[in-house]
Amino acid sequence: MRITFAPWGETLAELADAARRAEEAGAEIVWVPELHRSAAVAAAALAQATTTAKVGTAIQLAFTRSPMITALEALDIDELAEGRFILGLGTGVQRLNESWHNARWGKPVGHMREVVRNVRHFVANAHTGDEIALEGEFEPMNIRGYERPHAPTRTEIPIYLAAMGPAMTRLAGRIGDGWISHELCSPSYLAERILPEINAGLEKAGRERSEIDLVVSACCSVDEDPQAAFDRVKAHVGFYASVRTYADFFEFHGLGEAQQAVIEAFRAGKGADYLGDVVTQEMTDAITLNGNRERVIEQISAYEGIADAVKLSAPTHGLSAAEIRKGQDEVIGLIAAIKGGTQ
Repeated sequence: MRITFAPWGETLAELADAARRAEEAGAEIVWVPELHRSAAVAAAALAQATTTAKVGTAIQLAFTRSPMITALEALDIDELAEGRFILGLGTGVQRLNESWHNARWGKPVGHMREVVRNVRHFVANAHTGDEIALEGEFEPMNIRGYERPHAPTRTEIPIYLAAMGPAMTRLAGRIGDGWISHELCSPSYLAERILPEINAGLEKAGRERSEIDLVVSACCSVDEDPQAAFDRVKAHVGFYASVRTYADFFEFHGLGEAQQAVIEAFRAGKGADYLGDVVTQEMTDAITLNGNRERVIEQISAYEGIADAVKLSAPTHGLSAAEIRKGQDEVIGLIAAIKGGTQ
């Protein structure tokens, strides 16, 4: 099972430096999200800061760009990374797409299927000058008289799909080169809720399990003082527990009442980043990695045999920049201890 990492930085320079240090520690992929930064720009920065680790988006929003722009960005980043880029795509939620980006939502599974098809086709053929004529309900693509004058580093760039719900997870099994979990995903949830849907998608497409890379995301708080590790991650859990959309996830872990307490505190006026005092140790233990190095390494080992890679990230919600840096340094040190790299 591979160890990968999602770096944090207050500036792009700090983000790139954290990725470089994680690579030296032994991280095999460094990932960037899309919310406060453009995933494509951040990935380009990491591509130039690293030399051996793959660089991936986890995730880039699929519906807020045209598939052609997504494909062009992927080709450019893959060139910068010398063939190390992974395009991770996700839908985001409906309100984000429609209200923030004025983007079409429609039927997410069908829409995502067409985006992936178009990106793959463009990456493979844009340099040939051949006509591109793809029909579709959401993303028809008709391009004539176009020839990209830059030779692609690769004509196939891996596309991973982020998915939590069953239909999108099955789609990842059908068409994805990889699957990326939500930031909170326990071994039991992965085994009992995610893998059956992945396998159903694989079976539908006549694919083997070896044809998809499963990347589980794990928020990780490491400290020799267990209380400090808990204190650093509890607001992160509170942030996600405040979202009613995740009710099934928390109910699965027997945390329905605990989540409801967080929701009530949120409704009473507490900010989403500052709900940690309502979060219990039981909640953090169920859905995050936290404790000293030995305990966290044991928690990581629980994913063996069901995930192909773990994407570690330090908690960020409700913390100052200095506190996030300390937590991130601890995670990079953990990676070095596991992989034998340098810290």
